[in-house]
Amino acid sequence: MNPAQRAVYEAIVSGPRGGLVGPLRAALHNPELADKWQRFGELLRFRTSLTKRHSELAILVTARVWNCSFEWFQHEPHALAAGLPAGIVNALRMEQRPDFDDSADEAIYEFTNQLQRDHSVTDAAHRAVQAVYGVTGVVELTALIGYYALVAMTLNAHAFDLPEGATDPFAGQAGTDAAAIHPSTE
Repeated sequence: MNPAQRAVYEAIVSGPRGGLVGPLRAALHNPELADKWQRFGELLRFRTSLTKRHSELAILVTARVWNCSFEWFQHEPHALAAGLPAGIVNALRMEQRPDFDDSADEAIYEFTNQLQRDHSVTDAAHRAVQAVYGVTGVVELTALIGYYALVAMTLNAHAFDLPEGATDPFAGQAGTDAAAIHPSTE
């Protein structure tokens, strides 16, 4: 690493992430990009009005929309630790609409899913999140979704492998075959 890369690396590993994994490894090729990226991500992941549970729910929905196994693998444990029910996590993994007991969870899911599926949200979805988090929370949720879509695109574009011994959480499901995602150029 050159001195600029080393400075950004040290900022990342000494922050709340505690290590350097995923797309920041790619971004580090441009230290200024990596620095801005890691600061933005740190803000969105650790310093918004959204609960950890709702942030991780939005991240898992995004990971599934983008068929990003690495993002899912990294965030599923955080989602479960934050209290997201395993039934919701499993439904998302299987590309099914979860059954929700909590209307706030459902509001986060609907907003996140609609924004990525339809590139917009209904007034009802917007109002539902605003009722839980206010206008600031809607803005933060939108930014979080956009950020993790960027993360997923970067991970997919650079074909980040899962850690040694890890099983692909989407293995055998439609649209997730690695050959389909990264077809051979031969």
